[in-house]
Amino acid sequence: MRTRLLPLLIVLLAGVLLALGFPLAGSIAAAQQQRLVVDRIDDTARFASLAQYVTIRPFDPEAQTDERLTTLSTELRRYENLYGIRVGIFYRDGRTMAVAPAHWPMPSDKEGRRAFQEALAGRRSHDPAQVWPLRHGRITVASPVIRDGDVVAVVVTDSPTGRLRSRILHSWLLLVAGETAAMLLAVAAAFRLTGWVLRPVRTLDAATHGIATGRMNSRVAVHSGPPELRRLARSFNEMADNVEEVLEQQRAFVADASHQLRNPLSALLLRIELLALDLPEGHAEIASVRGEGKRLARVLDDLLDLALAEHAAADLQLTDIAEIVTDRVGAWSPVAHRERVTLAYHGPAAVTGWADPVALSSALDAVVDNALKFTPAGARVDVGVALEGDMVGITVADGGPGLTEEELTRIGDRFWRSSRHQNVSGSGLGLSISRALLAAGGATLSYAPNEPRGLRAVIRVPRHRSGGAGP
Repeated sequence: MRTRLLPLLIVLLAGVLLALGFPLAGSIAAAQQQRLVVDRIDDTARFASLAQYVTIRPFDPEAQTDERLTTLSTELRRYENLYGIRVGIFYRDGRTMAVAPAHWPMPSDKEGRRAFQEALAGRRSHDPAQVWPLRHGRITVASPVIRDGDVVAVVVTDSPTGRLRSRILHSWLLLVAGETAAMLLAVAAAFRLTGWVLRPVRTLDAATHGIATGRMNSRVAVHSGPPELRRLARSFNEMADNVEEVLEQQRAFVADASHQLRNPLSALLLRIELLALDLPEGHAEIASVRGEGKRLARVLDDLLDLALAEHAAADLQLTDIAEIVTDRVGAWSPVAHRERVTLAYHGPAAVTGWADPVALSSALDAVVDNALKFTPAGARVDVGVALEGDMVGITVADGGPGLTEEELTRIGDRFWRSSRHQNVSGSGLGLSISRALLAAGGATLSYAPNEPRGLRAVIRVPRHRSGGAGP
């Protein structure tokens, strides 16, 4: 869930930062340019104040000796040498009063002409177009020279924009660095926030999985996370308590009922045997009643075993799985020989895992017994052990008729038996008991088709001790 929630938060944070960053970048560029324009306005105003006292034309014979014109020209040259900004003072008809550098003509581009015309109208020229770091250009500022209430000339400055663009770019880089740092901090905060929000969800998922796999004591801590998830955790714990209580009552009822029925059933079977003494040998009805009574006794025994298996805690030990499997294969070999079925083991001589040896042996007995029941004479049952990552896999593959896909989903259900195998003896509880015994120790039992025919049962035992399993 975090992998889906984090990108959404990051996209939202990036959108907010970009929405704030672009206007801020534009404001920074505008402020930098406005500062330059104000400086140029001050400069043109100073030159205009000097030029208003120059009354002689540069082309008059006395121009070379006019002290005020000479001082103005000197100031313009010093200004151009110091700042690299071209500056000129032009009469209304376009003739030059003084310029620096020498012979610089009045700007003839669109911006220059408009600034000149606005100054002739007695106004300061309008603010120039915004300069951007990647677009070259110059900034033209013009101010009128007013004498006796009339505009007699115009001061024009033509500034390069290299330094301005460098300052804007530098400010933008600082802005990008700041937003990057803010984004990293926001991502770190979002990571911690999602962890805080999702921690109860992960705990709830683990507890749900624990209950689904038979660890009914799994519960969720209710002291962390948002209030809504804490309420959900409390509700989950209440539900788990109720489910555990109901299952405990069910187990107790099954165990008590099985135990209480065994005595009347034993008495009933004894009376049947006594009645059989007064009837001819091989009486069909007596044989049928005796068989049904014994079958009912097996069902009651299996019910009691199932109740005990679901209730008892596993005694986990570091166990040699291969040794237990070879021992059970050896124990069932006489049965296989009697049924003319080949029972063989394939696998390592030793491999360890955490299991309850008694429970694992009982589950193996049930699985091997089931395989031998349905394997026809002349076929084989292969038992193998192999490492599967963090698990040890025990495979029992038979050569019987197998099960359909629908039947595979029901195998292991209590009292379920395939309609094609109703004539085979059994109560339908053996595999349920095996699954309950294995689940108590963190092991699993699954089924799949065995190619080319038959059924493959796989018991998986953890190689490492699980914190949630065991007493």
